[in-house]
Amino acid sequence: MSDNSNGNWCLIESDPGLFTEMIKGLGVTGIQVEELYSLDDSSFKDMHPVYGLIFLFKWRPGATSTGTITTDENGIFFAQQVITNACATQSIINLLLNVKDENVGLGNILEDFKNFTVSFDPANRGLCLSNSEPIRQIHNSFGKQTFFELDVPQSEKEEAYHYVTFIPYNGHVYELDGLKDGPIDHGSYDISKGWLPEVISCLKQKIETYNKGEISFNLMAVVGDKLEKLEKELNALKSSQKNDENSFEIKELERSIRFELDKREKVRKENIRRKHNYIPFLMELLKALGKDNKLIPLIEHEMRKQDSSS
Repeated sequence: MSDNSNGNWCLIESDPGLFTEMIKGLGVTGIQVEELYSLDDSSFKDMHPVYGLIFLFKWRPGATSTGTITTDENGIFFAQQVITNACATQSIINLLLNVKDENVGLGNILEDFKNFTVSFDPANRGLCLSNSEPIRQIHNSFGKQTFFELDVPQSEKEEAYHYVTFIPYNGHVYELDGLKDGPIDHGSYDISKGWLPEVISCLKQKIETYNKGEISFNLMAVVGDKLEKLEKELNALKSSQKNDENSFEIKELERSIRFELDKREKVRKENIRRKHNYIPFLMELLKALGKDNKLIPLIEHEMRKQDSSS
């Protein structure tokens, strides 16, 4: 079985439920991750506040980005990527450590990491992140279980995908790409309209640049904890003096809370299945089939099926 206990970082899926649980595992509160299926305004309905966007795309060598790389970080936390498989976690941490909201708590792991690296340059921050044992262990707990570590030729390996994040910071939209030397400034935005119109424009341009003729990208929003928000609204209505007048709103909030709880339970079960190691069971099953002389006939049957369908 592949061993991630010796300092290695495993590859993890791009999944909002996984990212939400990983963020909570890091000790962060008041945050969840939601998948976006389009860049229409309606996609962001009921998602406010949006603290940042995580964009996954097929990486191409030599591809350029719009905006201006700034080496003067101006208070932005930015760590460069130094390990390939840590890309997802590195991008999420870059985003989380720039959230300024009293409703969001970073927790001890990220608070300690931020305080320790506050005076470091982006390269050394990335190096510290890659060597952070608590963060690595949480990251690896969501990796796929494999029995064999195969030495796959470079030409046969999967195509490279890359994560970047977009955040609002001091009235500007910034792109945090761990492969760059610093944050990328995409310009200011109208405070009265919020940062989403500007970042949507940036994303449309990036999708056009990186994915001509393809749909190989994934977009997720890092937003406030919906359940916490709904429960606060419900408690406020129930404690008011107008319960009868608010009965419809109360029922709607209770319905929304049930929906959110059901969704979280589904995600919880998916993550349990994702993290469970089924390999011992499969090995014992194969041994039992072999002992009963059923394994070879089953293999031959499947091979005949494949030959007949090809």
